[in-house]
Amino acid sequence: MTDMRGRVRALAYRTFYRLPGRWKRRIVRTFQPTYTIGAVAIVRDPALTQILLLRQPPGAGWSLPAGLMDRGETPAQTAARELHEETGVKLPPERMRPAAPNAIVHTRGQWVDMVFEAEIEPGDELVVDHAEILEAAWHRVDNLPPLTVSTSRLLAHYGIGPYKDYPEVLEA
Repeated sequence: MTDMRGRVRALAYRTFYRLPGRWKRRIVRTFQPTYTIGAVAIVRDPALTQILLLRQPPGAGWSLPAGLMDRGETPAQTAARELHEETGVKLPPERMRPAAPNAIVHTRGQWVDMVFEAEIEPGDELVVDHAEILEAAWHRVDNLPPLTVSTSRLLAHYGIGPYKDYPEVLEA
């Protein structure tokens, strides 16, 4: 029985590889899970004691500046754009350093967060549009306000927040 399955599988692969490229891509896109790509900005003060957070509707917790990539945009450009749109802070994409790890894959939700870090002085006034963002503010890393679960999980990868000492969060 397994020998028969092996032959059928080999025939399927041979057939697949003979198809035109656009047909192969369509088949792969149809049967493979798709992931949404976003970019996240972790912005701290130069002393790394404060972090810039946002409160978005419905206001259940604080989160990080983040958003989905536009077509033709690099992840660093997305992080810089979202930071500017959501807080008024304008940084060139070159100032957005890839965090380590740079990509956080959320297999349950099928999205990938490309994470970037930057440091700025917290003295600059933050400007929010009050439609997408209720409030933007600096918070001490050792005294964070209530965070969204997804923000808590993401920050744990960088040793920040309430989940930082829970290794099972990093495995999920």
